[in-house]
Parts: sequence; structure tokens; C-alpha cells
Amino acid sequence: MNEKPLMNVENHGIVSIDNEIQFADNGIVSRTIMKTDEMRVVLFGFDKGQELSEHTSPFMAWVQIITGEAELSLGGERHRVKAGDLIYMPPHLPHAVNAVERFSMLLTMVKPSAKAIN
Repeated sequence: MNEKPLMNVENHGIVSIDNEIQFADNGIVSRTIMKTDEMRVVLFGFDKGQELSEHTSPFMAWVQIITGEAELSLGGERHRVKAGDLIYMPPHLPHAVNAVERFSMLLTMVKPSAKAIN
């Protein structure tokens, strides 16, 4: 995720998510939409059967499923999610992603403030 973001936080802008989604056969494509020290917005395209193994993040995170279906493991519980679903994950929650079919998602990660975690 070290590419140049599609949007510059110094200016206003419009990005067509539908036009920016990319897929790779047997792979996962990530595209950074916006990035600051406190926040990141990343667009993912997963081919069917691709997965991210269980991990944690120090960020608060929201996942919006754009197209397709996936299985998310959130704190050990499995959830089937589909286009239109919005998922919230608090910091340090163990989570994993498995593409049931080709799907895309928009991930928004925000560094929690001291107030947010107290």
C-alpha cells in the first residue's frame, strides 16, 4: 500500500469507486484512495478464494462491501457479508477475510484518539 493515493487531502475531489476497482486472477489488488497520519482509505479487489489470514490493527476500521460476497472472521465469529454491508472493527480485534466469490471492499482506518478508547 505504498502507492500514491488517488486523492490529495489538500484539495477537494471526486473518485468513482466503480471505475477504480481492480481485480487480479488469483490475487488481491489494493489501491490507496487517501492517506494521512491519522487515517487511510483503501480499495480492495479480491479474486474468488483469496484471503487475508487473521491479524489485528491498532486502528478503528470500517469495511464497506462494494461488490460480491465474502466471509469475515471478527473476534473468532464468522460472518457472511455482501454488497451494501458496512462492518465496524474496533482496534486490536482479530479479524480475517475470505473471498467466497470475487468481491471488492472499501476499508477506512482511523487512528483512535485517547478519548475514543477511554
